[in-house]
Amino acid sequence: MRLKSVGHAIFAATLIAIGIMGLTQTGLAPIWQDVPHAVPARAALGYVCALVSLACGAGLFCKSTATAAARVLLGYLLLWFLAFKLREILLAPTVEGSYQSCGETAVLIAGSWVLYAWLAKDWDRRRVRFATGEAGVRIARVLYALALIAFGLSHFAYANLTAPLVPHWLPWHLGFAYFTGSAYLAAGVAILIGVYARLAAALSALQMGLFTLLVWVPMLAAGHRVSLTGPTWSEFVVSWALTAGGWVVADSFRGFPWLALGKRSARSARAAVR
Repeated sequence: MRLKSVGHAIFAATLIAIGIMGLTQTGLAPIWQDVPHAVPARAALGYVCALVSLACGAGLFCKSTATAAARVLLGYLLLWFLAFKLREILLAPTVEGSYQSCGETAVLIAGSWVLYAWLAKDWDRRRVRFATGEAGVRIARVLYALALIAFGLSHFAYANLTAPLVPHWLPWHLGFAYFTGSAYLAAGVAILIGVYARLAAALSALQMGLFTLLVWVPMLAAGHRVSLTGPTWSEFVVSWALTAGGWVVADSFRGFPWLALGKRSARSARAAVR
């Protein structure tokens, strides 16, 4: 099929990799963790998540199954958010880490929602009009922007944990922690208000990609990975998945001028969802 964007391909390939990982390891793959151990059939749930990731990732590459794959993925991620992520905020509403955790799933939801809005067929447009086309893309962008704000606040709330992750060859580690946190906050606000939104989306995805490349890859290369379920490996997978999701959202701004202060033309808006 004709892929909608490079981000579409990267996001789908990432899902396939995560699905394979989930089927070959014990426990839940990184993006599906944070499930309480008291949940019945937790191990079986891990395999279900792996199969959903693998099937939806592969389905996104095929013209005949792409719409269904995007639909299933979006629905599953939304259910996952409501069942396991939202509870973190309800249980600890004053803990910033709860919002960061929700933000991670929100980025994946945003990426899958953009793809669903792009790939929606007449059946979807008739029954869930609000979730398709430009309306659906706008919802995805808002979710992504809110996730970026949560990430930015986490950099300030946990600066003592973020600063040590800055590569040793860079100076002023604490300053970099605050700088990247500020960048996330600025990007989230820019996307919400539509000021330099395309630039903000692209730079935020780039920042997540650089974090993956400059922080987690060197740590893996240095031997910090103990197993496929080890913390460094999990952080690397989550960071890359967030980069892929952010890439899709950034692709949704095609047609916007890089320094746009308002709305783009109706013609370019229609072109982005074809």
